[in-house]
Amino acid sequence: MKIGLYFGTFNPIHVGHLIIANHMAEHTDLDQIWMVVTPHNPLKKKSTLLDDYHRLHMVHLATDTYTKIKPSDIEFKLPQPNYTITTLVHLQEKYPENEFALIMGEDNLKSLHKWKNYEAILEHYSIYVYPRIEAIENNQKSIDTGAENTSFANHPKIKIIDAPVVEISATFIRNCIKKGKNIRPLLPHNVWEYLDHNNLYK
Repeated sequence: MKIGLYFGTFNPIHVGHLIIANHMAEHTDLDQIWMVVTPHNPLKKKSTLLDDYHRLHMVHLATDTYTKIKPSDIEFKLPQPNYTITTLVHLQEKYPENEFALIMGEDNLKSLHKWKNYEAILEHYSIYVYPRIEAIENNQKSIDTGAENTSFANHPKIKIIDAPVVEISATFIRNCIKKGKNIRPLLPHNVWEYLDHNNLYK
């Protein structure tokens, strides 16, 4: 089985995450998407990052009806700080029957050369890249084609995926909740209910 690993804090998970994950599951050769919840680094200030298990539970709620999308707490069990290469090696050892790949946005691809052991990642794992929107100087929005301008653009392990461009920010959602705004359309219904019931981000 070929599994795409979609890493994130998911703080909170929103419909944009699901649109990307579902597109990767339905329109690529990936058999499953595992949404890997990134734990809070105990050495860093807590700031606005919700408790690990709240965020994991919301990913469970959001993906419950998606047969090809699964939550993963694998990084909760690994030493801090979390390095992607460590997680990949651990998963490959634990599930040798599976093939793992990374899912990331174009913005992350541009900084891939700064990742620990990025050469080993490129040697052993495919990377599925989805488009991101970034603001340009005149405050207009345009699709950032940075992925095609990096040294990795023509790498055989890099797969640029024509996925929907989704501009939904978890930061925007958290700020709206603090201000008492209605953000229900941006969240899976059961995630919104969980946040509301537990007064999270308020």
